[in-house]
Amino acid sequence: MSNTQPLAALNALIEPDLRAVDAVVRARLHSEVVLVRQVAEYIISAGGKRLRPVLVLLSAGALGYHGTHHHELAAVVEFIHTATLLHDDVVDESDLRRGRSTANAMFGNAASVLVGDFLYSRAFQMMLTVNDMRVMRVLADATNIIAEGEVLQLMNCHNADIEVEQYLQVIRFKTAKLFEAAARLGAMLGGASPEIEADLASYGMHLGTAFQLIDDVLDYSGEEATTGKHLGDDLAEGKPTLPLIHVMQHGNAEQSACVRHAIEHGGRDDFSVVLEAIQATDALAVTRRQAEAEINIAIAALHALPASTYRESLLQLARFAIARNH
Repeated sequence: MSNTQPLAALNALIEPDLRAVDAVVRARLHSEVVLVRQVAEYIISAGGKRLRPVLVLLSAGALGYHGTHHHELAAVVEFIHTATLLHDDVVDESDLRRGRSTANAMFGNAASVLVGDFLYSRAFQMMLTVNDMRVMRVLADATNIIAEGEVLQLMNCHNADIEVEQYLQVIRFKTAKLFEAAARLGAMLGGASPEIEADLASYGMHLGTAFQLIDDVLDYSGEEATTGKHLGDDLAEGKPTLPLIHVMQHGNAEQSACVRHAIEHGGRDDFSVVLEAIQATDALAVTRRQAEAEINIAIAALHALPASTYRESLLQLARFAIARNH
């Protein structure tokens, strides 16, 4: 089975819902300001895995929800995620995402930042349609924690002394928090008990953490044509991800010094030497094992959900998160 088949199979289960979400996205992207429409449509049309909206839909389905609020909230989650991508690419000075030019490369940094702000504020307008203060609280808290995670990551750039737990905190704030919120929202819509809601939130958080750890692996092992980004981007930006932290903690003095220099100075000049150190210390295998441990916790969190095709799809999604090559 290819790495894309599990994702295609679970998307087939919710295809009508995904079409409805796309319709909401298109409608809510509308603005009288032409540049807002151009930038927003450019990045939304880039596609992507839509994992966060899928999480809302699958979690709601697993609890037997039959309304339409999950379409609106799935679109909200996608807008929040898209806004973070726009801002991230400006901060990271990235020029490639999903195999094509980033919005900031196409339209400039100012437009990307401001349209990201538009998407954030539009997302909050959309939350009001559900008319549920708990939904507002979950999304407001998540958005705030994501922003804190982005600042934490910025503070840790070029910091070669970061510990594993500090790095995992960045992941849980910056990436996993929106996965957690998406799964929790679906549970809330489905009228889940507090225990089931907490289980699905835990599933989302550990799934999101694993997903980012695999991204860290792919930054040093993926095919650029498949991942849609340049290999070594994290190193060029001075980001101390888990494979690099492992080399510094478990490599020999020469390997550790090489990685430390690369993190502190950024750029791609040391990429080949750093890659050799990563391979010599099995850093990618260690990172994968950490991701697998997160997925095992995520899968265990689904034990109390009633059997259904939606529950099975959540399990498939967890397996996809660590088997993927993009």
